[in-house]
Amino acid sequence: MDLSQFSGFLVFLGIFTMGFWLMLFLLTFAIPYWLFGAAKEAWKYRKEGRAIPKK
Repeated sequence: MDLSQFSGFLVFLGIFTMGFWLMLFLLTFAIPYWLFGAAKEAWKYRKEGRAIPKK
């Protein structure tokens, strides 16, 4: 394995690792936070007896 192959492998490994951590963050924090917030807001509007505003 020469230097160009090794550097290509390191670039691939870096991109793959960044993608892995981004997916982990999205699936464990961002998406559940978004869904919980949307459900909480819908519950608030339903409790007040108003329609959910369209954006």
